[in-house]
Amino acid sequence: MKRTLVLIRHAKSSWASPLQADFDRPLNERGNKDAPEMGRRLRKAGLIPDLVICSTAQRTRETATHITTATGYDINSVQWQDKLYHCAPAVFEELLYELPDSARVVYIIAHNPGITEYANSLTRDFYTADMPTCGVVATAAEVDKWEDFGQARKKVILFDYPKNDHDS
Repeated sequence: MKRTLVLIRHAKSSWASPLQADFDRPLNERGNKDAPEMGRRLRKAGLIPDLVICSTAQRTRETATHITTATGYDINSVQWQDKLYHCAPAVFEELLYELPDSARVVYIIAHNPGITEYANSLTRDFYTADMPTCGVVATAAEVDKWEDFGQARKKVILFDYPKNDHDS
């Protein structure tokens, strides 16, 4: 059975209040424009989520709201995970073991540098120095259970980000 893991870095956040806690930073104007657009691109690519897991930071919550709205996923069904806030790549791997096997397409919305490091660890055929804000890396593998995804041969089926020129 094909399983697809969609890693999404949060959209561009605001630094308008320099004394604001990092965890509480909201999206800025560009982030509020980019996140719905990336949701539309995911929908157009046929990557409709069965499950969305998201960091509890403000900017990831707002990103999730825009993306789920654009893909038709119920925001009330998002699984909020404190441990995704600035986590190490190993946390993403741990989450795979907790995923229900009924889900075929799973989104994880989180932060750099962990999300870039984890995306780069999925296959030798993909590398990005820095996953752009609101960047998406979708990886697929033929496995029956999510617990087998980490060790399976995977293929990157989508790498997209807001400034990627779709008109050329």
